Amino acid sequence: MVMGLHPEYLTCFWKTQYLLLRMDGPLPYYKRHYIAMMAAARHQCSYLVGFHMGEFLQVGGNPEWLRGLQYAPQKLRNLNEINKILAHRPWLITKEHIEALLKTGDNSWSLAELIQALVLLTHYHSLASFVFGCGINLETDHEGGHVFQPPSPRSCDSSPASEDGVNSSSSADAMEEVEVLMERMKLLQECQLEEEAVTQEEMETRFEMEKRESLLVTPSVDIADHSLPPNVLCFVEDPEFGYKDFTRRGEQTPPTFRAQDYTWEDHGYSLINRLYPDVGQLLDEKFQVVYNLTYNTIAMHSGVDTSMLRRAIWNYVHCVFGIRYDDYDYREVNQLLERSLKIYIKTVACYPEKTTKRMYTHFWRHFKHSEKVHVNLLLLEARMQAALLYALRAITRYMT
Repeated sequence: MVMGLHPEYLTCFWKTQYLLLRMDGPLPYYKRHYIAMMAAARHQCSYLVGFHMGEFLQVGGNPEWLRGLQYAPQKLRNLNEINKILAHRPWLITKEHIEALLKTGDNSWSLAELIQALVLLTHYHSLASFVFGCGINLETDHEGGHVFQPPSPRSCDSSPASEDGVNSSSSADAMEEVEVLMERMKLLQECQLEEEAVTQEEMETRFEMEKRESLLVTPSVDIADHSLPPNVLCFVEDPEFGYKDFTRRGEQTPPTFRAQDYTWEDHGYSLINRLYPDVGQLLDEKFQVVYNLTYNTIAMHSGVDTSMLRRAIWNYVHCVFGIRYDDYDYREVNQLLERSLKIYIKTVACYPEKTTKRMYTHFWRHFKHSEKVHVNLLLLEARMQAALLYALRAITRYMT
């Protein structure tokens, strides 16, 4: 229902999910649903875990497996390590992880099976981000539910601030935020026309500054406390393993992933299409649709070119996962994304289970619900592409 605020995207999403779960593929249907549960459980998403438990039983899955991961076959349990890393620190994936799953033996995976599993894992990690980011969870009287209800289609043109009965001075502040953002976009567009060519070193420095600054962008004490429900906890091994900032001062950090060295368009897309036909095409369409989706509006303004803002959101998500675009000036991120929006983006992308309603209402206070859902679609797809790039690069390295 919430995705339906953006019908063009919803069409792509359903086609992809239908292919992943219902169409021909190397993995049997019940294993696909079990993998979906394993992925959603990493983010404590009882909504998705519960849904796929029902689907798992409907397609003939063994009810015994639902007692927990230790009751599933060893082959599925072997996915746990890569599931954990993909969900929280995808930059740690190496060709050795791939090799361990593909090695010959009773519980080995074929390359085609593994590709389908990796797409399912990244799909459901990202979908968990969307579920928490938009407050789509169980009703409040259910265990693990939240008071934060998803925006209804009827409310798509109102703003969260107006629904919360925000006082007039706060409303004036929120309107001013919109005007400031509009002015900054205009100035940046003018600067782009006038600025002399910037050296690669300077561009790299700007990225590293943004990456370091993202360390400071963490939720305050205002964090939802989630005790894991037993029906979710039983699918999680090593629950303490979570997102860790890509760059911690004084620690050995992995090298930055230069997007140009392994791109979705030139590398990832063709590898997936070769090993799992059709899904590469659908993923590509989904990435393209969400990246280019626009109604040329910002809050109460129409006729606005929002491409700069959309690119800043997409590139900031990739930045917190360590991916850098050589041709992008990361100063734009700082100019266009206010701190409350950065906190929201990082929380939803990296530890979605900590998202609160307050975070949702506090960024872009004068924007419509549909615009905030649009942000969440960008987060979902940018996060999925980032994790897939790390996984596919590891497979490419394994194959060469």
